[in-house]
Amino acid sequence: MELGLRENRKTAEIRDAVRETHLHVSDFIYPLFIEEGANIKKEIISMPGIFRYSLDQINDELKEVVDLGIKSVLLFGIPLHKDAEGSESWNDKGVIQEAIRYIKKNFPALQVIADVCFCEYTSHGHCGVLCGHDVDNTLTLVNTRKQVLAQAKAGVDMVAPSGMMDFVVREIRDELDKNGFQHIPIMGYSVKYASAYYGPFRDAADSAPSFGDRRTYQMDSANRLEAIKEAQADVDEGAAILMVKPALAYLDVIREVKNKFNLPLAAYNVSGEYSMIKAAGRNGWIDEERVMMETLLGIKRAGADIIITYFAKDAARVLNGNN
Repeated sequence: MELGLRENRKTAEIRDAVRETHLHVSDFIYPLFIEEGANIKKEIISMPGIFRYSLDQINDELKEVVDLGIKSVLLFGIPLHKDAEGSESWNDKGVIQEAIRYIKKNFPALQVIADVCFCEYTSHGHCGVLCGHDVDNTLTLVNTRKQVLAQAKAGVDMVAPSGMMDFVVREIRDELDKNGFQHIPIMGYSVKYASAYYGPFRDAADSAPSFGDRRTYQMDSANRLEAIKEAQADVDEGAAILMVKPALAYLDVIREVKNKFNLPLAAYNVSGEYSMIKAAGRNGWIDEERVMMETLLGIKRAGADIIITYFAKDAARVLNGNN
């Protein structure tokens, strides 16, 4: 009898033995939303199972993250006060700086990555200083230096600039190095598209722009070759990790970047991707767990070494056999 390719699919044991791509809990980075204030644990309506926490309410969440074996968290802050420049982002007592100190003191094994942007901190919701109705690149870089220095002094392990300003990795690397923080790596939001998949995140972080959109600084969804240029710029400027964001509609870009550059590659499985699966699962339209794992596996198979995902805890339970 002639044997075909199906012979390697006959049993679970054979399928496991020949599987080409594997997910591990250590692949995941879990985003956390930290809100300034007290006694806050507020579910984000458009992101079921994801909450905003004040620091006095976050201990159980962090303990669960550690117990599940998740090694890294990515912090986003929601301050009480917002202004035109987002000055709370570099306040030494600001929400993210306090969160960094709290986590490093109480959960020292966790790698703390801080988002570097201004949309959560500005009164207008854009990612930097406005000149007219557009973000000024140069003025925003000046404030970016202040923000990363405050995070570094608080004890952050890694910074991740998400605003898509030109030369941002270069400016951050220079600021960190000249202040004695050469050991802090940069995860660049190297290839970040102006995407409709970010919708629920703007509910989570109060970061929706009050006018217009972000297409003058985030990438056009139609562009593939431009992604290589953007990633090359981050490589040249000193990024330690590259990123493609979003993930699902850009799996081809993930593969292109992975094939081109010899650096670790992250992919951000963004809020809209999460919420669609959650909503369909809750309506009984799909097998939520299987679709979640297939989605994450697809992102990994496309070339991502690291997956930033709101599914991190759910997927960790599956991988740990605790589902």
